[in-house]
Amino acid sequence: MKENKKTYWKGLEELTNDESFVRNAEREFPEGPSNLDGSSRRDFLKVMGFSLAAASLAACEAPVRKAIPYVNKPVDINPSIPNYYASTFASGGDYASIVVKTREGRPIKIDGNELSPITKGGTNAIVEASVLSLYDKQRLSDPYINGEKSEWAALDAEVKSKLASAGSVKVITNTIISPSTEKALAEFSAAFGGAEVITYDPVSSYGITKAAEMTYGSAILPTYDFSKATVIVSFGADFLGTWISPIEFAKQYVQGRKITKEKPVMSRHFQFESNLSLTGANADYRTPIKPSQSGLAILALYNAVAKQAGATTVSAPAVEVEYLEKAAKELWANRGKSIVVSGSNDPNVQVVINAINDLLENNGVTVDFSRPSHFRKGDDAKMNQFVTDLKGGRVGAVVFFNCNPVYDYVKGAEIAESISKAKVSIATNGTMDETASLVQYVAPDHHYLESWNDFNPRKGEYSLSQPTISPLFNTRQAQESFLVWAGISTNYYDYLQENWRSSLMGTQSEISNFQEFWDRSLFNGVYSIPSTSSAISGNADVAVAASAVAKSYKADNAGVELAVYTKVGIGNGSHSNNPWLQEMSDPISKATWDNYLTVSQKWANEHGLKMVEGATRKAKITVGDKSLIVPVLVQPGQAQGTVGLALGYGRSKAGRVANGLGVNAYDLLDSSKGFVNFDVTEGVSVELLTDTYKIAQTQTHHTYMGREFVIQEATLADYKQDASAGRYKPQIYKEGEFVKPSKISLWKGHQYSQHHWGLAIDMNSCIGCGACTVACQVENNVSVVGKQEVLNRREMAWIRIDRYYSSPEGASSNKELEQAADNPEVTFQPMMCQHCNNAPCETVCPVAATTHSSEGLNQMTYNRCIGTRYCANNCPYKVRRFNWFKYHDNKDFAAVNVAQNDDLGKMVLNPDVTVRARGVIEKCSMCVQRIQSGKLTAKKEGRKVQDGDINTACATACPTDAIVFGDMNDPNSKITQMLKIQEDTISAVKEVNEERAYHVLEEINVSPNVWYFTKIRNKDKSEA
Repeated sequence: MKENKKTYWKGLEELTNDESFVRNAEREFPEGPSNLDGSSRRDFLKVMGFSLAAASLAACEAPVRKAIPYVNKPVDINPSIPNYYASTFASGGDYASIVVKTREGRPIKIDGNELSPITKGGTNAIVEASVLSLYDKQRLSDPYINGEKSEWAALDAEVKSKLASAGSVKVITNTIISPSTEKALAEFSAAFGGAEVITYDPVSSYGITKAAEMTYGSAILPTYDFSKATVIVSFGADFLGTWISPIEFAKQYVQGRKITKEKPVMSRHFQFESNLSLTGANADYRTPIKPSQSGLAILALYNAVAKQAGATTVSAPAVEVEYLEKAAKELWANRGKSIVVSGSNDPNVQVVINAINDLLENNGVTVDFSRPSHFRKGDDAKMNQFVTDLKGGRVGAVVFFNCNPVYDYVKGAEIAESISKAKVSIATNGTMDETASLVQYVAPDHHYLESWNDFNPRKGEYSLSQPTISPLFNTRQAQESFLVWAGISTNYYDYLQENWRSSLMGTQSEISNFQEFWDRSLFNGVYSIPSTSSAISGNADVAVAASAVAKSYKADNAGVELAVYTKVGIGNGSHSNNPWLQEMSDPISKATWDNYLTVSQKWANEHGLKMVEGATRKAKITVGDKSLIVPVLVQPGQAQGTVGLALGYGRSKAGRVANGLGVNAYDLLDSSKGFVNFDVTEGVSVELLTDTYKIAQTQTHHTYMGREFVIQEATLADYKQDASAGRYKPQIYKEGEFVKPSKISLWKGHQYSQHHWGLAIDMNSCIGCGACTVACQVENNVSVVGKQEVLNRREMAWIRIDRYYSSPEGASSNKELEQAADNPEVTFQPMMCQHCNNAPCETVCPVAATTHSSEGLNQMTYNRCIGTRYCANNCPYKVRRFNWFKYHDNKDFAAVNVAQNDDLGKMVLNPDVTVRARGVIEKCSMCVQRIQSGKLTAKKEGRKVQDGDINTACATACPTDAIVFGDMNDPNSKITQMLKIQEDTISAVKEVNEERAYHVLEEINVSPNVWYFTKIRNKDKSEA
């Protein structure tokens, strides 16, 4: 076995041994309270022991609350027993089928619906965090007329009267995937002289739908299936992170990445992009390219495939792109089982993409236009025309249906200036956002967890949403508002049910009893109509499209180019007022609470940009006549000559959490070519300023270099030859021979007679999306601490996703390592409490606050903890969090820790998990409350716990099933089978026979109950 000699590093500060990083890394903990600066550790402990002890004890006392028992208990609510409701998350074109957990009538947790054929039980960070927005005090509590609270009757009377005489009526909306909503809008349109419904999406896919119209005659979005592709080529499409349907795509993608000794087969993934994206970080071959090169690279790929197919090539400027020729050869060798996608919004580029997939015989297999998706229906051309008409005073009435174009559309400023020219302006938005604050009438919609609705995300696939709580405010479902204004008195629930009855009864032979069908569909949350895939023929003129692409893109553009993107956690900005998402560290940059200008290491060196005391500098980026001032972040993997900026920030009327965070990148976009262009290749300049700024990042708190065996990896070719390839197997010398570290121990070991809980984490499956981190935060009442405390290295997350860069073997000098930052390989590793059998923390706690359970869990008893932090000092994984402050009921954290600092926000808290007091250590408990609940349920049913009865929040949320939880004493459990544990093994040290399984820092023999599987890359051996 060849020893892995790569160099791994967490961030540039570690790579370059930045002075402030080295100084901070030497400290075991961040600095304590400011009045203790300069004091010794002993002095600090004295203060903790005497002065602060009384405050800590006082904080531990639970406040007195009056409990009022039910007089007439609701039939479906039992105190302490959760209820679950199948529902649907849909925000614009974003979609997930979900299951909502409620306690005493309060929705508190969202999980994925495993019955969904689209999302298949997966979620992402935005879906997980969306439950908090239900309890947002920024939500409107009443309808408004001209900025003043009003009554629904008065608003309805005025709206109906004014719409009737307004003339031209326009309804502006994001993508709608609800058939019943579309029908209600059609009723509204008919009532007011044919009101036009105009759809736009903040992150537009108009280029794909327009290209489909040009190629196949219908403006549709195809269904993509990455699970059927053995070769994947993507040009800037972040399909694992933010592109179209990332939960669905992640589920598909990972099916080709999971490998076993018996089936050592992997898909091969090529990524060509400007910014280092989540998808690019997971690629086998990644090539940084400028946006101006992407169209030409696609033309070059088309010509390479066309030559193989004997088809006519197109005229295109020459462009040199690493791995492009290799990708073309492998695509042709795998035609019919490959896929090519592009994130470009240029219809001409997408026409060429369609042609490539047609030549490769992917049409109807991995790219299916016969079963279209409905996620993105935005029409950039119609939206542009609307803005022109609004400015010209040709719009009599405008209704903004749950959208915010003043903020998230490229011409938002023009819309803001022109809204007053319409005779009537209405918004159904749930908050007084940038658009709603400018209209005459605001008819606030329910939150989606308070609403009935249906959804048709893909041809033949349906799902339902149902209220999980009565409306908290005096709001009304927007669909019902449209019906009321159209003169229809039916409530929306009856309207929805009748629409399903009329559209599905008679067309589906299985539906004989509608009420039974409805109840079953509502219980399952989804309903499918069987359909088959087929290839459809296209007739687009590829040469014409290629000519347009050749004119628009340059191979040798010398200027700076801007690539605008969306973050995994913040998205398009519609959820930016959620503190859980703001504090979630970005999977790539590990930054929180900000957007920033990403630049390459080369650019930073050329402009003398260096971190000073943890601070970067600001820059002024100018596009045409628009400028923004934004902090600069050096991002490994950034294409030379490009800068990146995230959408979703710069909100002015989002709410107390998001207002004033970052800058609005929508202002720099352009739609002059007939579509919204997210790549700006001309007229871009960047001026580095002297102003400094600190970006709060969570990654570079501890050093890593020198502990290279935390990440263990190999190539697929090596793995096929040796299933233990890439494994580091430490040995210790004892009595004349080398033995495993587990053979030498001061511990007597633990006997687990009942259960032995553990986690298995497949590094091949983990894409680093961060869904698990937010799920853990929701489930376990983890505090939000805000930007300043993150800067102080005091974030409270119980699980983190460590992102590691690696430099090639043999790179040793500083120059070689810095060059490696141009395009490093990336590995993601979920890291939580390892629940060690030989736990270092347990041996040093003076008050036995951290102890070992009879089922293998490392436990924390908060009432015993006095905050010495010896356990954190002794933890080699740095996964324990010290609670520096009383984060709940604390005005200093009221603006960020919403869930614990106002009465409405507290409704989201999980009553099964303690809200921790100041001065204690907290960490992952492996969701012990879920374990206990599962055991009690099995006991009441008179049976043993079965595999699957219990699952941790992180494992449940994971869209790629990278985290597997289970009982290692159960021979039938999935984790036992993954690890290949012998059935009769119940000792603390498991005899694991899976060659890829390893413990992080195995050499110190703490014997964790968390196992990792080596990362396997599908690269040629000579290039690894």
